[in-house]
Amino acid sequence: MAPERLSEFDLIEHYFAPLAGPAGLGLRDDAALLTIPADHELVTTVDAIVAGVHFLPDDPPTTIGWKALGVNVSDLAAKGAAPLGFLLTLALPAQTEAGWLADFADGLGRAAALWHCPLVGGDTVTMPGPLTLSITAFGVVPRGEMVRRAGARPGDILAVTGTIGDAALGLPLAAGQETPWSGALSASERAYLIDRYRRPRPRIGLAGLLRAHASAAMDVSDGLLGDAAKLLAVSGVGATIEAQSVPLSDAARHVLAAHPPSLERVLTGGDDYEILCTIPAGKWGAFAAGAVEHGIAVAPIGRVTGEGTLDIMGPQGPLSFARLSYTHFSQESA
Repeated sequence: MAPERLSEFDLIEHYFAPLAGPAGLGLRDDAALLTIPADHELVTTVDAIVAGVHFLPDDPPTTIGWKALGVNVSDLAAKGAAPLGFLLTLALPAQTEAGWLADFADGLGRAAALWHCPLVGGDTVTMPGPLTLSITAFGVVPRGEMVRRAGARPGDILAVTGTIGDAALGLPLAAGQETPWSGALSASERAYLIDRYRRPRPRIGLAGLLRAHASAAMDVSDGLLGDAAKLLAVSGVGATIEAQSVPLSDAARHVLAAHPPSLERVLTGGDDYEILCTIPAGKWGAFAAGAVEHGIAVAPIGRVTGEGTLDIMGPQGPLSFARLSYTHFSQESA
């Protein structure tokens, strides 16, 4: 059954009303009604994702739903915000089938439940172009405690959560592209990298620690080095990053052992959705210990400097790359 055979009301009632939180009023009204806790402020973020640009058109619909919400919740996490809810705008190609919608709603619902970020409203339309989704997510922080990009100071420790580069390595695998390194991976490693590309893991458990300890933070969506450059520019500082300190998964290490030039893809590729933050040196111990308690890996990768430049150091000296942020769906296979 294609969505054009359903009224908009039926489509919403069948697939999306079950995902709605109380603020969504059953998705039967013209607007949501959000309650902001006393002495808190509202944090908002919006991201659009388009088939063929931000995800592969034949990606499983469950992972598309997951990713659409995940990229927004990741932004909230980096600001130290607790999720409150989200709005969904869904522009569907006319030939979309009911099974696709059911799987998409399942993936979206699982993500919403995991991150305590219920659907509160939105809009659905059909269109002749590619599948397009836009999510606006809402979160709350105690008044005056949102963690901004601007705030890094010389001497701060530059740190990142999780592992870097997995999603950028997973993209060509998911697309079925030949690479110089794919033969070095086991089947489980290939599956792991593809899953990291398709399903981000927002570090929402770190929000409170960021509010307490970070001087600046942002999520890594466009590549570690490119996003580090953005954070540093807004803060008016520079940094030195030690490439060998950047945390890598076993799969990524196997890629680099087989094809060392892939380091550029690892450090500049997008879709990590980890958190990059700066922590005053005196607060690092408490921050790192708190992260361990929350089961979230954090690694120091460098120091903030006053020079205003971003320097990347390798074991043999300075490293340079053609660009700091990876462009999705370029034809490179590095």
